[in-house]
Amino acid sequence: MTQVPTSAPKDGVDLSDGSGSPLNKAENSLEEREKKNSSRRVKDVEISVPIVYGTIAFWLGRKATESQSHKWTVYVRGATNEDLSVVVKRVVFQLHPSFNNPIRVVDSPPFELSECGWGEFEIAISLYFHSDACDRKLDVFHHLKLYPLEQSGPQSTKKPVVVESYDEVVFPDPSELFLARVQNHPAVVVPRLPAALTEENSDRRGNTKDHPLGHWFMNFSEADELLKLAAARQQVQAHIVKLRRQMSMVEGSSGLRILPQPFKCIF
Repeated sequence: MTQVPTSAPKDGVDLSDGSGSPLNKAENSLEEREKKNSSRRVKDVEISVPIVYGTIAFWLGRKATESQSHKWTVYVRGATNEDLSVVVKRVVFQLHPSFNNPIRVVDSPPFELSECGWGEFEIAISLYFHSDACDRKLDVFHHLKLYPLEQSGPQSTKKPVVVESYDEVVFPDPSELFLARVQNHPAVVVPRLPAALTEENSDRRGNTKDHPLGHWFMNFSEADELLKLAAARQQVQAHIVKLRRQMSMVEGSSGLRILPQPFKCIF
C-alpha cells in the first residue's frame, strides 16, 4: 500500500480584472469557491485506489529476429480494469536507453505502451495525479520479463509471459473537491466516509473497460487474498504439527526433554 502525502494548501490568487462588473464578480466568486474547496481537507477519510502495473510479453516465433524476439506491453490499470483517468492524469514510462525516445508520456487511458525487443530490463513508471488529488508524482518500478521461469520445450507464441504487481494508492485527508468528484467512481474505494458526506447515489457502473489483452490479466481481489492467507495458515499449522512430532521422537529416543521455544503466528 502506497500512501500519497498531502501538501499544504497554496495561497489564493486574486483573479479580478478590476472591472467590477457583476459577471466578473460572479466568475471570480466561483473560482474562489473552487479553490477553497480544493484546499479544504476532509479529516479522517482515506481514498484508496487499487492499481495493477505489469507487462505482457509475446514471443514472435518465426518472425523473431536477433534484435526483436518479443513484442511486449507495459501498463498501469485498475485492479479490475477500471478507468484510472479519474485520478491519474498521465503516466510516464522510462525504458532502456537503447530505445529511441526512451521516455514515453501517455496522457490518456489506457495507460500503456507496446514495443519490440530482445532484452529484459527495469522500467521506471511515474504516475501523475490530477491537481485536486495530489501535486506529487508516484514512482514504481517493474522488471520486464520475456521468458518464463519454467519452460519445457520451445516457448509458445500463443501464451504470453505475464508479470503483474498489485498496490493501493492511498490519499489521506483528501480535498473536498477531490472527494466529491470521485466518491462514486468504481476505481475508487472510500472505506470511511462521514454520514454528512454520504450520498444516496451508489451507482458504480460504467467505467470498467474491455481490453484486448484482458483475458491474460491476473485477478486481484480481497477474497483471493483471504483464500491465500487461509491456505498459508493451514500450511504453517501443518508444519508446526510435523515439528512437534519430530521433537517428540527426539525426546523419546534420547531420553531428553526439549523445551519448545515461543512461537507466534499472526494473520
